[in-house]
Amino acid sequence: MKFALPSLLLAALAFPAFAQSPRPAAAPQAPVSPERGADGSVTFRCRAPQAREVKVSGQFGPELALAKGPDGLWTGTAAHVPPGVHEYHFNVDGMNVIDHLNPAIKPQRAPGTSILHVPSDPPAPWDLQDIPHGTVSQHDYSSKVLHQWRRLVVYTPPGYRADGPALPVLYLSHGFSDNDQSWTVHGKAHWILDALIAQKKAKPMLVVMPDAHALPPGPSWKDEYADANTKAFCEELHRDVIPLIEQSYHVDPAPAARAFAGLSMGGRHALTVALTMSQEFSQIGAFSSAVPGDSLVGAAWADAPAINSRLKLLWIGCGQDDFLFAPNNAFDAQLKAKGIAHEYAVTPGTHSWPVWRNYLATFAPRLFP
Repeated sequence: MKFALPSLLLAALAFPAFAQSPRPAAAPQAPVSPERGADGSVTFRCRAPQAREVKVSGQFGPELALAKGPDGLWTGTAAHVPPGVHEYHFNVDGMNVIDHLNPAIKPQRAPGTSILHVPSDPPAPWDLQDIPHGTVSQHDYSSKVLHQWRRLVVYTPPGYRADGPALPVLYLSHGFSDNDQSWTVHGKAHWILDALIAQKKAKPMLVVMPDAHALPPGPSWKDEYADANTKAFCEELHRDVIPLIEQSYHVDPAPAARAFAGLSMGGRHALTVALTMSQEFSQIGAFSSAVPGDSLVGAAWADAPAINSRLKLLWIGCGQDDFLFAPNNAFDAQLKAKGIAHEYAVTPGTHSWPVWRNYLATFAPRLFP
């Protein structure tokens, strides 16, 4: 009697080595940094085989020393990192460096800071949410004022259409060390506006984020640079930026539909716009401002009634631990003495982006009533 063996069994008998060969080993996983844990911890990793000491410093908490592994990878874990968008950097044998394993880098004129984003529960306005989102676009343009190519970033709200309603515009300026990308990549201005609009806390609006350095800065902030830069910025805003936006987008050109806000150096721009360009802007926000002196705004002191009639909102905010707190207090007192109507908000915080994100989330709902 003959028996027929199943074909798979025949194959196994004919090729025993093939049937019993082990699976290929999985490729080693690339190191991740920063790595968020389910318990609220964050692990940082830095490959520095020749280093003697590696630490990580930032807004997430106390400085953390990393331990070196046999493969030259330094590792350390910070427990219970609070929600927020935190800046951090490594210190490798005394040299500050970005996290080479993290592509999220804060946009700056001289980049040196990595970004750790820990979402809140429920989400904060600067967290990415499952809601309608606007669009962020980049414009390159030839400046008639500065005789060079320049760049700005524009946020259009969800549902914007060229044939739709004419929208109001918020012009939003960064600070001295940052650039035109900072308000979106690190400040999360577009997500903040998305959240406020979705919750019907803010009107749909364009947000225009220009390069606040109309003139190339030197190695540090100087008063002579500050004055010249603010004057050039305001002229370019008037002659180049506003016309570009009004030609490219369906926006309301009335001063009542134009606002300006800025932080630090951009706050200096904002206060100068408030006191010298109130014919063009009706709502101003100045966040932790490097305040302007009489060389920029002195002529406005005699024009207080006209400025008050044109400005519908002049909102100034500064943190109690900000190194510019004293100048902002003095400027508040000067505005009061000159009879210029304004609001001055003193808040907790330092000269930092966590404060400015909150200010934008506070200021934007006040616009375009």
